[in-house]
Parts: sequence; structure tokens; C-alpha cells
Amino acid sequence: MRVLFTTQPLSGHVHPLLPFAHALAEAGHVVAFATHATLATTIIRAGFRHFPAGLDWASNDRLPEFRTLPFGPERTAFIRREVFAGLRPRHLLPDLLAVAADWSPDLIVHDEREYGGGLAGEILGLPHAAVGILATGDFIPRPPIVAALDAHRTGHGLPPDPDLAMLDRYLTLRPFPPSFQAPGLAVAPTTHYLRPLLGDRTGTEALPPWVEDRPGQPLVYAGLGTQHPPPALFRAIIAGLAEEALTLVVTVGRDQDPADYGPQPQNVHIERYIPLSLLLPRCDAVVNNGGSGTLMAALAQGLPLVILSLTADQPENAARCAALGVGIALGREERTPVHIRDAVRAVLADPSYRTNAGHLRDEMAALPGPEYAVALLERLAREKQPIVAAG
Repeated sequence: MRVLFTTQPLSGHVHPLLPFAHALAEAGHVVAFATHATLATTIIRAGFRHFPAGLDWASNDRLPEFRTLPFGPERTAFIRREVFAGLRPRHLLPDLLAVAADWSPDLIVHDEREYGGGLAGEILGLPHAAVGILATGDFIPRPPIVAALDAHRTGHGLPPDPDLAMLDRYLTLRPFPPSFQAPGLAVAPTTHYLRPLLGDRTGTEALPPWVEDRPGQPLVYAGLGTQHPPPALFRAIIAGLAEEALTLVVTVGRDQDPADYGPQPQNVHIERYIPLSLLLPRCDAVVNNGGSGTLMAALAQGLPLVILSLTADQPENAARCAALGVGIALGREERTPVHIRDAVRAVLADPSYRTNAGHLRDEMAALPGPEYAVALLERLAREKQPIVAAG
């Protein structure tokens, strides 16, 4: 079986797909990715063929409104409608159709916010599956994207899809615990829940030596995602925690230089990148922006959280963490060293946060693993029919 993966050109979108790609490859299937060249190195290091396709993230600036909208619901709605459903599929579809004509996939798997893969499947008559990347589910109502997706469908001779049946037509794999998703969210019958797995190692990354030699005190990890994390917020985290009786490790991203943050005390370590699959099992708490990937990685270890949400689905994730009692969500006005310090002290001192995070850890551990996903995808390629979840 040949499986073509498509994804938005962001690390936070490709990493959730990698465990499924590896599981398929280990089962003997041929796997390739089609996305922008900015992800080629990541995908090739992970061991997969890469087909250049579509636009990079910076191409959002082709839409003048993108530069003028402030962070908030209006900007998020614009990105979902004009970027994810409009601009990107418009440029990705021709490349995907060309790849398919040459490579002949049996199945397309795409991240749930990459609509070009589903559209290509509909045009070619191929079954397609979505992989969930948003822990709480949709963070913007679906109706605003109907017109944009129908424009693509009409241009390729497909009938309108007013109910957006395409998004869940065959199979949706959600690597999240069901209890974390937004209450009242409509769940398609083709949705199957799986154990979250980290696809964060794409080469020879390892733990830095200091991890083994640190003193016996709490280890707190702080990270703000992979998409242009703000240095000012890192500085607030460091200022708030540098003098605490703990070891702080901060990852600032591959595009930032840790030296820019100046000399640090012995208990503060600033790195570009450390695979969380290696680091988090040694941690006691996590400070992050509420991105679904890091959030699930931390909860899979039963770790309490302090969340400084910025954009996209992060505010919804932060609110859900607070409601479930697994962490403290700080508002925009609370992103100060003092508030961050007090929140970290609280989640380390109050055992209820770790207890509640442990409940989610246990729920995730009980979900089926990647072998279940492989069986579903094999069945989909064979039968070419929707796969409804049991119960």
C-alpha cells in the first residue's frame, strides 16, 4: 500500500503525523509526504520521501489583511477561512494531483487543518483520512469555510458540500483523550480515538549531558511551540523562575540563539530544541503556550501545567486544562515574572494538579496504539468505505 501524507508547512502539524507514518512503514507500507520544501529536511531525516508541494507559512503575507489583524478571534477566523481553506489548497492541489499522477497512492492521510489532501482524494476518487491535531476539537465553527472549500470543489467538477461531509467522510484518527475535547462538541461517527504518540525525533537528537548531572530538585520545562515563540515571554519565564529552588530548561526554537538571552545561573539551561519524548519523563512541571502537541506530551506523563496561551486553539486548550484541574492558565495581563513564579509554585506544591493530570495520563494509556491505526488505514484502502467507530 502506498500512503501519501499531506500537512500544513509547520512542525506542529507534521510531528503528529510522524508516528502514524512510522507505524505504516514498519508494517511494510510505502510512505511519502507532500508539503512545502521548508519541511523537506525534517521529513527526510525521519526516513520518508518528500515531494515539494504548496506554499510555505510566510506566504500568508500574500493576503494584506493578515498583516493588519491583531491576535484574537477575528485573526484566527481569517486564517481558518482565507489561509487554511482558501489560499493553501488553491496552490497545493495542482501539486498534489501531479504527485498522485506520478506516484499513484492508494490512500491520502492529512492533518485535519490541511484541506488539500481531502480535496485531492475527492477529485481522484481515493479514500482519505484525517489526523486530529487540535486537542479540544474545532476552535472555530465550520460554516465560515464552506464557501472557500466549495470554490475549490466547483473548480474541479465536484458537487457542493454544504455540510462539510468531506472532513470526516471516511476516517478521522484523534490521538487525544476523549475527556479533553470541548464539552458538547459534535463527534463524527468515523472518529476513532488513539493513544497520543510523539513524533519529535527526526534525527540523532539526544538529551544534553547536564540532565544527568543536575541536583536533586524539581525540573521544570518551558517551551512556547515551534512557530516564532516570542523572546519577551521567554525572558519573563526565566526572570520568574531563575532564582527558584528548581532546574529550569527552556527551549527557544531552532531559529533562536540561546546566547541572545545572556549568561544564566547554573540552574537555568537554554537550548534550541530537545525532544520532549526524552525530556518530559524526567520533569515535574511544564510551562507552555497551550499548543496541543506539548500539552498532550506533558499530560501523557501526568505533569501539571502552567499555560500562557497565545493564539489558534491555545486559549481553548488552556481553558480546558483549568476546567479539568490539570494546570493554571494565565491571562495576557498575567504574563509577568511574578505571576509565572507563583503559578509554578502552586502546581508543584498542590498535589491535586498532578493527580488530575494522572487521570488523563491513565485515560490516554488505555487507548489503542499505532497498530490500531494501521489496521484502520489498511481496511480503508481495501474497502474504500467509511469506517464507523464501535459504540
